[in-house]
Amino acid sequence: MRALTGLDGQRSIGPDMSAGCANHRKRLLLLVPTTTYRTEDFMEAAGRLDVDLVVASERDNTMAARFPDNLLTLPFDRPEEAARQIETWAAGRRLDAVVAVDDAAVVAGAAIADALGLRSNPVAAASATRNKLVMREQLRAAGVPAPLFTSAGVAEDPAEVAQRVSYPCVLKPLMLSASRGVIRADTPGEFANAFRRVAAILATPDVAGSGAGADRILVEAFVPGAEVALEGLICDGVLDTLALFDKPDPLDGPFFEETIYVTPSRLPADTQAAVRDGTARAAAALGLRDGPVHAELRVNAGGAWLIEIAGRSIGGLCSRTLRFGTGMTLEEIILRHALSLPLGPTEREGAAAGVMMIPIPRAGVLRAVHGREEARAEPAIEDVAISAHLGQAIVPLPEGSQYLGFIFSRAATPEAAEAALRRAHAHLRFDIGP
Repeated sequence: MRALTGLDGQRSIGPDMSAGCANHRKRLLLLVPTTTYRTEDFMEAAGRLDVDLVVASERDNTMAARFPDNLLTLPFDRPEEAARQIETWAAGRRLDAVVAVDDAAVVAGAAIADALGLRSNPVAAASATRNKLVMREQLRAAGVPAPLFTSAGVAEDPAEVAQRVSYPCVLKPLMLSASRGVIRADTPGEFANAFRRVAAILATPDVAGSGAGADRILVEAFVPGAEVALEGLICDGVLDTLALFDKPDPLDGPFFEETIYVTPSRLPADTQAAVRDGTARAAAALGLRDGPVHAELRVNAGGAWLIEIAGRSIGGLCSRTLRFGTGMTLEEIILRHALSLPLGPTEREGAAAGVMMIPIPRAGVLRAVHGREEARAEPAIEDVAISAHLGQAIVPLPEGSQYLGFIFSRAATPEAAEAALRRAHAHLRFDIGP
């Protein structure tokens, strides 16, 4: 179970934690979906802050019986019920903050914070970030530049739907992330095939049972141009841009597998300003007012177009590219903000940094990984983290949603950081068998 990796070591939980309450240590509730990559980074940040840490996941943990005050199980897919359970648990206990680690927990996190009077986004705003159709409707109502769109029920005839949309277009599930199920179509024939493929993904047990949104498909106009990602923190409705990433590999379809992120951005200053303004307008339109945001935008001659915005920080292990102030991680900034602790300077360090999300070339079972040491030895490479396990069945996009691993670089310029990633990736070979 990836989400609770590291808990068995008891570095951040154990008998000493309850004693810490007597010393008025801050208590943090961390909502950790079992599918997240980010447990270790958030727990390390909590350890640096010396907080009383409570970890909740949507599945039982084998250690829960030993640490009932520090390991909880909550129904993330039923936010109101999760909030009721925490209200009961928190009776007689102080809780200072709740932080949701990834998409699957953001609405539950907002509901819990609302019930306990803790700082967070409104539940409606968090919910809007988790439904792409609702997001599109609210952005349109607020006049935020974003793709034109429509939607169709999965039970509709794909050939009939194909006749009423414009091309090129992009089909998307309403609730999924990491580009899962996102497919471009340039013709009615491609549309019908893509529609059936997305509908099949929505019918899989892990998606169909995840709640509302599995019965419709979003169809939006394809927006050409370069794509960027903005990492920010909102405090009292004001957006602070922490980092702006370029995505130098074209994302033109038919699938939209992200690979390289590099910061700082090489876009002109006025374009970067338009990206920041578009993100701030989108956050306001959805009602986001507190906490981390991660936004994806396309930029072209028409300006900056909001593709998606999430009420959480960047996914995967990508946050490891970022260092702030005197060495703070992104996770530490998020926890300090939630706990109302001093932030200090939040300017990103001066060096350029990059990350490559290693794509899956084909479906199968991962048998072996070659070239890791050669990749790590490349100048400007900080680490090569293979997150897939030997013997694991791996599935590429659009049906899949994971990566083989991550490569991290740090260099004097964005160009050098990007080049280092490409050199390191060229050393890696993955044996993928049937």
